[in-house]
Amino acid sequence: MEIEITLLTVFVLSLFIIKLTRKEYKFALSARIGMSAMLVLTAIGHFMFTKGMAMMMPAVIPFKTELVYFTGFVEIAAAIGLQLPKFRVLTGWLLIVFFIFILPVNIYAAMHNVNMETATFNGDGLRYLWYRVPLQLFFIGWVYFSSIKVKDPEPVNIPERIQKKLPHLF
Repeated sequence: MEIEITLLTVFVLSLFIIKLTRKEYKFALSARIGMSAMLVLTAIGHFMFTKGMAMMMPAVIPFKTELVYFTGFVEIAAAIGLQLPKFRVLTGWLLIVFFIFILPVNIYAAMHNVNMETATFNGDGLRYLWYRVPLQLFFIGWVYFSSIKVKDPEPVNIPERIQKKLPHLF
């Protein structure tokens, strides 16, 4: 529940900050900022609750701990990619695929009552799926509408000194 609150809180805060600084609302940009904040927080969870997250995967999956770390780095990269105009759409599509691929892991974890924070089998169980599946669809829609479907690329004021140092990103 905390990650959804973070997503919405950062979205609203950035919406108003952008309005104050740019004199107009930038809904898609604010949505991407919110998603990036959420992704950074969930990535931190991959490093804090590694054992519990590894328990969320079936026994047939090898290198669980390494996979948990890798997906944490993927989330950090996605958080950055959503903010780079050149990579926004590609990151959006890859993030949607990522959200689809992690859904079976969440289903498996719910079926086995995995509590990722305590690394025990006393989690919420199948009732968690009534929350998680719609939430996953919400995340997919959020990314699609803020990163892919956006018609006008929103201008981002990046100082020239940074553009000169990293021209391939802009």
